[in-house]
Amino acid sequence: MNELTRWIALDGAVNVRDLGGLPTIDGRTTRFGRVMRSDNLQGLTDADVQRLVGELKLRDVVDLRSSAEVELEGPGPLTRVPEVSIHHLTLFPEGGRHTDVEADTPAQDADPVEGTAAGAGNGPDGRARPRIEGDRVLPWQTRNEERAEIRVLGFYYAYLLDRPDSVLAALRVLAYGDGSALVHCAAGKDRTGVVCALALSVAGVARDAIVADYAATGERMEAILARLRASDTYRDDLDSRPADSHLPRPEYMDHFLQMLETRDDGPLGWLARNGWTPEDSAALRSRLLD
Repeated sequence: MNELTRWIALDGAVNVRDLGGLPTIDGRTTRFGRVMRSDNLQGLTDADVQRLVGELKLRDVVDLRSSAEVELEGPGPLTRVPEVSIHHLTLFPEGGRHTDVEADTPAQDADPVEGTAAGAGNGPDGRARPRIEGDRVLPWQTRNEERAEIRVLGFYYAYLLDRPDSVLAALRVLAYGDGSALVHCAAGKDRTGVVCALALSVAGVARDAIVADYAATGERMEAILARLRASDTYRDDLDSRPADSHLPRPEYMDHFLQMLETRDDGPLGWLARNGWTPEDSAALRSRLLD
């Protein structure tokens, strides 16, 4: 694969790449211009929007952020573009007043030591602001490497257990949309990584290529962390550790896919048990493959 052509340079996002150019187990290659993945899109400039919508024909955005993140960060400039449909499909369980679990918990309800979360506090109208679940949004945060893998794998599998409806809906956007689609969350690493890994698995992409695509986010980790730390939403759930402690380890995705093989007969087995059809698979393969 040509990594230079996969990365998409934008002023307002740092982890944007095309899922084209990836080899499949039967010797084919994924198409360019069909599916992209990214970090937050709030900072897109007018030139970025023009490139994505005009040049790259972006028509569908799958936003995997929680309701709290969307409220705190804002939906971004693409919501004002009529050609683009935004599909907000959180991977977290929902509770409270139709928001993600803990998203509508006032700051004063948080434990003063353990429960404090980014984005908490009162807004200008005096109402308690929502907060993000830092553990779920940024699951790699631990200094113990062995514990980190267990933690990350647990959260990755929890996305599937908690929100199979969102996972399937996201994949169907990729399968049936017109033009190109873009999947994103906050860093473009964990939630985005899981959904993209499932899409690539349906297309028959070789596992080592899926793992390599996941790990490629590490090339932009320093810039990603700089963006997250610049936001009130995420800053308090990050610490001052160096960027390499946050890297997406290839073994995390490899072991996640192995877990699916062991527990669910692979990604397709899990998808089929949750309502994914052969027609869905055919549509996604047709979109992604030459």
